[in-house]
Amino acid sequence: MLIEQINNNLIIANGLSVDFLYQQAHNLITRQADFCDIYLQNATSESWLLDEDIIKSGSFAINQGVGIRAICHDRSFLSYSNIVSQPSISNIVNNLFISPMEHQQPQVFKNYEQFVQHNLYPQANPMLGLSLEEKTHFLKTINTLARKKPFVSNVIANLSFEYDQVCIIRSDNRLASDIRPLIHISINIVIDNNGKMEKGHSGFGGRYLLQDINQETIDFHIDTAYKQAMLKCEAQSAPKGVLPVVLGNGWAGVILHEAVGHGLEGDFNRKGSSAFSNRIGEKVAHESVTVIDDGTLPNRRGSLNVDDEGNPTQKNVLIENGILKGYMFDELNARLMHTQSTGNGRRESFSCNPMPRMTNTYML
Repeated sequence: MLIEQINNNLIIANGLSVDFLYQQAHNLITRQADFCDIYLQNATSESWLLDEDIIKSGSFAINQGVGIRAICHDRSFLSYSNIVSQPSISNIVNNLFISPMEHQQPQVFKNYEQFVQHNLYPQANPMLGLSLEEKTHFLKTINTLARKKPFVSNVIANLSFEYDQVCIIRSDNRLASDIRPLIHISINIVIDNNGKMEKGHSGFGGRYLLQDINQETIDFHIDTAYKQAMLKCEAQSAPKGVLPVVLGNGWAGVILHEAVGHGLEGDFNRKGSSAFSNRIGEKVAHESVTVIDDGTLPNRRGSLNVDDEGNPTQKNVLIENGILKGYMFDELNARLMHTQSTGNGRRESFSCNPMPRMTNTYML
């Protein structure tokens, strides 16, 4: 069903065929490219903002295009177009890079590999399941509930949707497709407590539908934002000096992401610019610390059925009991470090090169 839907929406609808795309991929292999892929994408997004008791703004956008990449040892050549057609793809391929010699004739592979992918989230478009009135009513309900609390002077709530369809044709005779729904809700509550203004925030989201969110979840995040704002009214400045710091769940995960997670991505370690470079097997943390990157958690924001290079995501143990066990890899950095991709190849869009980046990273 997934392959058929993507084939209809991204390939047939644009006058393309799988055979044509493989032909173009192997045209690059004849120029001594080590690997190449063709990335087709159609990304739709919608967003609504409530502020000062009214729906203040809304937006809708469609971003479609094709990115074609060739890897030649440590160099990566990328060109892209938001025109998805046979002429535009042929033009990109013909001008992507020039090799001094061609070593084989291009081939057409009809029996391409379709491997079994994860099925981590629904394929339905979250924007189509509700009417405009239902979407704005969702925000108005948050506003009404939050304003029942004492001292609340304003509520700012945002509801956003994404629906991303991708297809990756690889020169190693593999085809991968994915449909990626995503929703996000952000709640900001402003209080005026006897002239003292403070703001609290809470937000949540994932790869599911708005209809899957229950009232208990909404109440929890309204309460979280409200309690945060009220607590700020009582907050005192921290004393100066070197002090022990205790971190709870939540923002501690952001610190882990920035201070440790990025340092375990393959590109930084291949270049030797990470604090963790060349330290596999060494103790890098307290023995109570185990850090995992797992792109296979159902419905999570960071989860993917396949990464943006067509590799299945997986559960990667990065640090185990304080010992550095491994890094996160995309195709390019894995090839240069003589290992395999860990399913962490990520693109900002069809116009960008993939990089090794995190999925859902956490500490046990």
